[in-house]
Amino acid sequence: MLSARSTSRSGTPWAAFLAIVAAALIWSTSFAVTKVVLENVPPMTIGAIRFTAAALILAFLVRLQKGWQPVDRRAALAMGGAGLLGITAYFGLENIGVDLATAADAAVIVAAFPMITVILEVAINREWPTLPRVAGMVLAMAGVWLIVQQSASEGGSHRLLGDILLLVAGVAWAAYNVVVRRTSGGHSPLTVTYYQTVAGALGFVLLSTVEVGEWSVPDPADWGMLAFLAGACSIAAFVLYNYGLRDVTSSTAVNILNLVPVFGLVSAVVVTGENVGLTEAVGCLVVIAGVVLGAGGRSRPARDAAAGSPTGPAEGRRDPDHLTAKNPELETK
Repeated sequence: MLSARSTSRSGTPWAAFLAIVAAALIWSTSFAVTKVVLENVPPMTIGAIRFTAAALILAFLVRLQKGWQPVDRRAALAMGGAGLLGITAYFGLENIGVDLATAADAAVIVAAFPMITVILEVAINREWPTLPRVAGMVLAMAGVWLIVQQSASEGGSHRLLGDILLLVAGVAWAAYNVVVRRTSGGHSPLTVTYYQTVAGALGFVLLSTVEVGEWSVPDPADWGMLAFLAGACSIAAFVLYNYGLRDVTSSTAVNILNLVPVFGLVSAVVVTGENVGLTEAVGCLVVIAGVVLGAGGRSRPARDAAAGSPTGPAEGRRDPDHLTAKNPELETK
């Protein structure tokens, strides 16, 4: 079986690519589930419950890894900082932004996240994207716009503020991707996800205190959906995503997430029988073409010795933890 390790430096690491695709598939279900839970549970409280439960589960799973030991303080702080960016800051800003803006705005702005990530990669890692990669990102963004363009005219008086918050969320997510690639080397994806989730959960617990007046006991259906968000979207998806980030650039990983609206549309057709127009169908095909095009090749580093590694900041650093980690999520993703 082809693995991310078995590919050449000039080829696409397909195991990593498919892991991120799987993460996108899982995350595509979170929007509908969260929307239902929001009817009874406020947004920051959802984050606190979801990621606290995930942290407790991960605390058990991470210790099942062969020879696992807690990481040193510096590594723990680095992973925790990434968790505050990619979990607390991103999901908090996104939830508020989506509430103020439109679903169409959110989809298109999220499709622009790869470009934001490219800017950070160039500024921090000196990783210059190839022309096909940039073309793939633009193509994927155009496809997302085709999928959502019918609802682009909706929106209320706070739409602009929502759009700004979504852009700030994009910066937080881009920073998360760059930080993860620079700090996760030498540790299994499960270990990385554990420390990120603990920090992200703590951040949400603090933020949820402003919603004390809105707290109530969730009903059994809400608890079931919160359990799904914790187990599938907060554990399995993040473990897969962190695995993929080991072998693809940050901008490529974010570009693959443009498949989220495609998966969402397909699930709407399969589950609810929703009708899909020609424009939306074409948009799905354009997104898929953009993701595949953007995944080809690797970035061109300004210096081969970037970040002290001949293959970049996150590549070329593997250890037994990566090889021997017992990772239940990766067996199914």
